Order: sequence, then C-alpha cells, then structure tokens
Amino acid sequence: MKLKSYKFRLLPNKTQQTFINKTIGCSRLIYNCMLYERQNKYKNNDKSKNKTEKQYKVEYEFLKEVDSIALQQSRIDLQSAYKNHFRKLKNKQKTSLKYKSKKNIKNTYRTININNSIRIKDNKIRLPKIEFVKFIKSREVKGKIKSVTITKNILNQYYISILTEQNIKKKRKNNKKLGIDLGIKDFIIDSDGKKISNPKYLRKLESKLAKNQRILSRRKGDSNRKLKQRKKVFKIHQKIRNCRNDFLHKLSFKIINENQVVILENLNIKGMVKNHKLAKSISDASWSKFVELLKYKADWYGRELIQINRFFPSSKLCSNCGYENKDLTLKDREWVCPQCKVKLDRDINAANNILVEGLKMYNRRDGGVSSINNSTLVECS
Repeated sequence: MKLKSYKFRLLPNKTQQTFINKTIGCSRLIYNCMLYERQNKYKNNDKSKNKTEKQYKVEYEFLKEVDSIALQQSRIDLQSAYKNHFRKLKNKQKTSLKYKSKKNIKNTYRTININNSIRIKDNKIRLPKIEFVKFIKSREVKGKIKSVTITKNILNQYYISILTEQNIKKKRKNNKKLGIDLGIKDFIIDSDGKKISNPKYLRKLESKLAKNQRILSRRKGDSNRKLKQRKKVFKIHQKIRNCRNDFLHKLSFKIINENQVVILENLNIKGMVKNHKLAKSISDASWSKFVELLKYKADWYGRELIQINRFFPSSKLCSNCGYENKDLTLKDREWVCPQCKVKLDRDINAANNILVEGLKMYNRRDGGVSSINNSTLVECS
C-alpha cells in the first residue's frame, strides 16, 4: 500500500468560504497560542503540562464552532516543528520557530477522515461541518481517503489536497536501462543520444517578475496598493511553479514508464548553487525536484533508480576506450579522444559513462534485483 495525493481546485460558496476562513483562523490561533505558551515555559523553566485544545475552547468559545480535528492537527504540527527545531540545533544549523501570520501568501488547515466523515460524491467532496463542497474533478480519486488539506492563497483561491492509501500496480518489467546526465542548456541528455531542452520558465518571465517586484518594493505599509501588487507577483510565481511542475511530472513519468533501470549522478546541488554565475539557472532547472519525482515513482511502479558517486569523472572519460582527459574544461562541449581519435559530444559521452558505471553497481547485486531503498543506492543531496 502506497500513499498518493491528489490536488484539486475547490469551489466553495460564500457560506462555505466563511467557514473555511474561520477554521483556518482558529487553527492558526491554536498554533500561535501553544507556541507562545511553550516559549514562556521554556524561558521560565516551567515543567508543567501544556494546555490542550479543549482548555483553549473554554477561553475562546468560538473555537467550538469549527472542526475539532483541525485544531488537533495544529498541535501536532507544532510538535513536529519543535522536533525539527531541536534536531537542527544539534546539527548546528540556523533555525527559529515563527508564528503563523494572517498575511501569509498561503494559509491552510488539515483534517483527518474519521468514520467516513470525508467522502466524494460526483464532483463534490464532503468535509466535516461544511457538508458537500464542489471541486474541479480533473481525474478520479482512487484508494482510501486518509486526510485532506485545504489551502487558501492570497488570490482567494481555494485548493484541496486529498491524501489516499492505495495499492499501485507495478509496471511490466522490461530490459531497458537508461543513463541520464542533467544539464542547464539541455535539461537531460540520455545514453540513447536524446536531448530534452530546458524550458527555463523563470528566465522567460524574469523581466516581468523583476518589474513587478520593483514596484512592490516601493509600496509602503499595509496599503491596498501593496496588497494588489503582491497578488500580481504571486500570479507570476504561480505560473512559473505550475509550468515547471507540469513539465517535471510528465517527463519523470515517461522515463520511469519506459525504462526498468534509470541511472544518474548524485549531484551536490546545494554546493553547486553557491556558484553565483550558475545559481539562478540551476534553481530554475529544479534538479532536486526532478530526482525526488523519479525516486518515488520508481518505488511506486517497481523500477530501479541508481545514483552513482558525484566524483565519478563522467565527462572526462572516453566512453569508447576509457581514456581520461584531465585537461577538459566546462567550455569544451565536444572533444576528440587522443587515444582512439573518436569525436565525442561532452554530454552524450557523460550519459554513456553514467550508464556503464551504474550497470556495474546494478550487476554487483544478487541477480541484479534490489529495492529502491537498497543500501547501495546513494541518497539525493
């Protein structure tokens, strides 16, 4: 059984919008009150028990009007935030616990399906205390509904993310194996010689985004003009994100669907982003997101994802004879092997070398079969 989520546009009427907004506000209030209480107790070395949602309902009676499960989830979210906070402190990372603001670009609340309280009927979904709400049902929701998250953004648009538990069928096995080299000019170059160009969605809208952000920086206070400009900036970011996610999902599914074994490098993306000349292009390409999609889809559909060592000289090795060209620089897109005299495309050559190195790891296993969580696989950075 696997967890899979579906995201849809929610279309509540005015009454339902009011109730959703109230639930979001109450969830935010519980989170902030509990955070304030914990911080005060920590400063005063007070080890008494923290208040529960029921105790806060005595103080704030309007909390009784909304979904009680949503309030419980706010407490659980705060507990998770505290665990992550102290884990980062142990690792000497910069961290801080922040209060939730009404002015956030997105505000959410989460509720759990208990006794079939959340169910779908045609193009409507039943939510606790709200009854049936219309949504744009672009595809069928399969499996058992575990929880839902309702989101409201700055444009007053409502979305629902439905988390389900279902049995995802494995794809039929095949003998195809593919090596992939990630790039900036071309998003991926594979060992079959195919190149898929990088759409560069951020670059396409960069001038428009810069203009609107410049106008936003001149707006003062909490004026209506500033809010209006924030919405314009958010729309541009939303378009970039949606286009990029659509591209990455379609490409990752195609690769996993067609190939039994997919091999790529375990790139140190955090380190690469420190190069200020390439940082924006690397972030726009969103390699980390792409690898993340490949990993969980490979796990779903019974495929293999292998990541070779990042220090493997994939570009410098000749895929024909194995000669290592130590003088190769980043500007050299093509080179001739001094040993076998073969003319090589830098990226296709790298993809072929990645495939060969990955197959060595694959063949070292018993029978060449392992799960996606095998210890020989390298975690994505």
